[in-house]
Amino acid sequence: MNGPMVPEWRHFARGPRAVPEPVATPFIWLAASFGALALVGVLDLLGALDRTEFALAALSLLAGALGLRGRFAAAPGTALLCWALLNICATRPTGEISWAGHRDPEWVACLLAAAVIGTATGRVAHARAAYRRVTPYDGPG
Repeated sequence: MNGPMVPEWRHFARGPRAVPEPVATPFIWLAASFGALALVGVLDLLGALDRTEFALAALSLLAGALGLRGRFAAAPGTALLCWALLNICATRPTGEISWAGHRDPEWVACLLAAAVIGTATGRVAHARAAYRRVTPYDGPG
């Protein structure tokens, strides 16, 4: 066979790589603001804001997803921003922020739990990936 020969096969994944740093808190909050606004707008267009439980579940998923790449310090602000958009845009009277003692503490707790669980999951996943990166690979059994 004429031509260049591959002298040695190497695994690209081998060797230590840096653990991804969490995204800065202001960027997470910016994404939470615009994401929640877009999500509430889409739910309003679909006519799904009549049931606030659906909007709460969707915003909880957003808070959890943002938590995957965020810091723990960003979780309370993310939850409050999502709650504010839910409160202002998805509940009556629309356009006014209010505090209903029977539902709002539960909503904030749900959104905060989603953000914290998302952040914890992201940190554990990154730590496990970092551990696998620095552990030597000896090949199959």
